[in-house]
Amino acid sequence: MELNQNQEKLEEYRKMAEELTAQMTLEEKCSQMLHTAAVVKRLGIPQYNWWNEALHGVARAGTATVFPQAITMAASFDEELIEEVADAIATEGRAKFQNQQKYQDCEIYKGLTFWSPNVNIFRDPRWGRGHETFGEDPYLTSRLGVRFIEGLQGHDENYLKTAACAKHFAVHSGPEDLRHEFNAKVSDIDLYETYLPAFQACVTEAKTEAVMGAYNRVNGDPCCGNQRLLQDILRSEWGFEGHVVSDCWAIRDFYQGHGVANNPVEAVAMAVNHGCDLNCGSLFLYLQEAVEKGLIEEKQIDQAVVRLLTARIKLGLIGKKEENPYDSISFLEADSDSMRKLNLKAALKSIVLLKNQENLLPLDPKKIQTIGVIGPNANNRKALVGNYEGTASRYITVLEGIQNYLGDNIRVLYSEGCHLYKERINGRGIGNDRLAEVKGVCEYSDIVICCMGLDAGLEGEQGDKSNQFASGDKPDLNLPGMQEEVLRTAVESGKPVILVLLSGSALAITYAEEKIPAILYCGYPGAQGGAAIARILFGENCPEGKLPITFYRTTEELPEFTDYSMKNRTYRYMEKEALYPFGYGLSYTAFVLKGTRISSSEVTSEGILVETELTNSGNMDGAETVQVYVKVEQKGTPHAQLKGLKKVFLRRGETQSVKIWLREADFGLYGEDGKKRVTEGTCRIYIGTFQPDLRSQFLKGQRVEEFLVQIPETHFC
Repeated sequence: MELNQNQEKLEEYRKMAEELTAQMTLEEKCSQMLHTAAVVKRLGIPQYNWWNEALHGVARAGTATVFPQAITMAASFDEELIEEVADAIATEGRAKFQNQQKYQDCEIYKGLTFWSPNVNIFRDPRWGRGHETFGEDPYLTSRLGVRFIEGLQGHDENYLKTAACAKHFAVHSGPEDLRHEFNAKVSDIDLYETYLPAFQACVTEAKTEAVMGAYNRVNGDPCCGNQRLLQDILRSEWGFEGHVVSDCWAIRDFYQGHGVANNPVEAVAMAVNHGCDLNCGSLFLYLQEAVEKGLIEEKQIDQAVVRLLTARIKLGLIGKKEENPYDSISFLEADSDSMRKLNLKAALKSIVLLKNQENLLPLDPKKIQTIGVIGPNANNRKALVGNYEGTASRYITVLEGIQNYLGDNIRVLYSEGCHLYKERINGRGIGNDRLAEVKGVCEYSDIVICCMGLDAGLEGEQGDKSNQFASGDKPDLNLPGMQEEVLRTAVESGKPVILVLLSGSALAITYAEEKIPAILYCGYPGAQGGAAIARILFGENCPEGKLPITFYRTTEELPEFTDYSMKNRTYRYMEKEALYPFGYGLSYTAFVLKGTRISSSEVTSEGILVETELTNSGNMDGAETVQVYVKVEQKGTPHAQLKGLKKVFLRRGETQSVKIWLREADFGLYGEDGKKRVTEGTCRIYIGTFQPDLRSQFLKGQRVEEFLVQIPETHFC
């Protein structure tokens, strides 16, 4: 019934958009297809700037809550949290929008169309924008992407809270410095198994209002003018009804980078004729000329404008404003106390405990007199936030978090240790010019916390002014600069050392894995990150994060960065043993699965129900993620793939029943024809709190439950 009502309302909005479009001149219609949409006063259409960002908070428009970066929140493995955060972002977006409208501010980053989330697959840890994504796994990315969009767009039957945009469609994950000319060559198996599932879920399940095309070409055709991607797959196969926006100035690349058009007029014709409705940039100024030259039929312009106006009507930006429930959101909702609490909660849920030898963590303040905090990320605000960030009213670095937590009871000694990536901090100094200070801090400390890693100045998007090398991509997986030497100095002091790693991607921390007893991976934990890390270090909260990415041992084992084949990439296809595997993370408490069972030993059209009892058998309250993986037992198929998860919070001694439903399609794989089928034979289902690889089982000291099931016949699914 609700679906029918929503469809009726959509038809009403679309009819209204059609009526408005029919009254416009060609020039007026073309003016609506730029991200800086012009006012049409006589029709009651205000000016509007479509360009806004909300990757992990309302970005680039003043004070707003800076939540943990997307890759960091992905480590929570918590669908409910992701939607709760996205709903909060939409609330702040509305709060700020109302205020901006009140004072006639309609500029860039001031609208309600958020170009988020980024659901590209983080296939290579060198990619600078990987920290914008939800990680390397299509299933996890799909589930988190869907919930993020549902949080942004809300559940009102008549209006969107804000409009989400799944980007960058498709097959896009570096290299950054080649993106304006690069042709990603991909097989249909990899296209459908890896690069498209998250987009499909965002379109078919979450009903994302927008999809953004990528800069690159895919198999020869530019993504923002790609018949197969934008028409055959997005519109025809998936039934997408929203609008498509180009990445910024991507259409200019058609003739300047890709060489598929001769000039701007041909470029805009190619984009619009193949399904691009909105231009981030200015090239659609040539639309009218393209129509007049017969390169675009005016009905194509009409179709795009109807889609764009429909989106604005759904947001309540055109029409009867008094009906829109979101207009009542107060400016004071932004940066409120409740937002800060949610931000802290998100950070706490996203920290991953990678190693805890002899239960060094949590630390007992009663047993410590002096604690040393060392490293370039200890007091680095930039290492809290990642990119596409807003401006927080307060930031709590790791050093500040520890100082605030301990107060005056324990002496905290601090050394920056080294520059994040240069050989010296002082331009006139010698190399490693803080090493003496590092040794002094270690000498007088009972325990040493080393805060190392990266920040968004070392990994990010091409064109970011702060990028220090490789156009935002990393040249390798090593800790940059003198960080590892400082780390070795701390270890050689003989004091217990804890590594707190802040980065948006995997690093080859083989020395740390061998020599350091406790390691926390904190990603880019947001403006409250230091407070969250302190609470984890001192045991006020129990770590519960899981890796959404694989930590490799070396750069050398990676395939060529420009190779888009999934062979030997990510946990699903890698050939060597990981340093720290996808889905892995430790806890301060202990969890036990018992009574695990499946509803059938044969895969049927109804799928299979997995049931288990999860018990917190340890001494702390905490949360754990039950993970279900499926392995198709045929030659050349991926390793066991994540197909189900459930995050559960349990008080110590508590038990809870967990049910996860596997669909028939979860046992299927795509062929070179781009079609999914389940194939006669056997599959294995693995149920545990980590993936079923040998490395994870060694690190956890546990095994996962395993069930063999039969597929009786081959058929499409």
